[in-house]
Amino acid sequence: MFLAEAAGGEILNFDSVQVYRGFDIGSAKVPPSDRRGIPHHLIDLIGADEELSAGSFARIARQTIADVTSRGALPLLVGGTGFYLRAILEGLSPAPGRNDSLRARLTRVGQRRPGVLHRFLRRRDLAAAQRIHPNDAQKLIRAIELTVVTGRPATETQSLPRESLQGYTVLKLGLSPDRAELYQRLDRRTAQMFNGGLLEEAQALLQSGAAETAKPLQSLGYKQALAALDGSLSLGGAIRECQTKTRQYAKRQMTWFRREHDVHWLNGFGGDEVIRQEAVRLLLQWRQS
Repeated sequence: MFLAEAAGGEILNFDSVQVYRGFDIGSAKVPPSDRRGIPHHLIDLIGADEELSAGSFARIARQTIADVTSRGALPLLVGGTGFYLRAILEGLSPAPGRNDSLRARLTRVGQRRPGVLHRFLRRRDLAAAQRIHPNDAQKLIRAIELTVVTGRPATETQSLPRESLQGYTVLKLGLSPDRAELYQRLDRRTAQMFNGGLLEEAQALLQSGAAETAKPLQSLGYKQALAALDGSLSLGGAIRECQTKTRQYAKRQMTWFRREHDVHWLNGFGGDEVIRQEAVRLLLQWRQS
């Protein structure tokens, strides 16, 4: 928020869990009372049992960027879901839409036979299989869906020309803190989430009618909270599993963003004063160029 204050900006979220209403603690949403009067967008867009494709998110985000700009404010995109950011800035390939019946069959197969989806994709599209983690069911299913529906590798379909964001220049700032300290902070944050009401939040979502299989309830933190609630994991076990998977996810995030071009990497945490000063300097310099 310090960048928004320094440059007259409004914050646009691109975290894939913060788009869901009621998923506050586990997604680390900034409470409205802590937003310092700075408008926050693309948060609480849909309910737990709804789905928002990356394409739909990108369309909403681009309209929001235009609205913010029309008011003379600076759109500041903040988050950690790299695919959402790429969809906003670069667009998505003109691929076919969802095939729900095929997805349902693939989901059942993947649940009955762990690893089979990744093995299938390796045979049909080795490049996609090498890019997608074997446990990332969502991306595996989408890649197989594209392969089956189009009759050609998903990699080929996804390489078709895209419609990028037009009329804007972009400054990308990335944080690259010390890995060991990052992991320590992630471990502490995970424990704080569980001790600060995550179980109660997950229970409230179930009581409101959200299905346990709903996509956001299968995300990091919420999945472990459900396991603690049904007794399949102890509270300590849920915390430890979430800590481990959060560290693994952070590593994958960094790998993704390191492939992004033209990123100004800041070697520290966003709360470090020297990092804040450098970020503000880069932003103001970029606005003047």
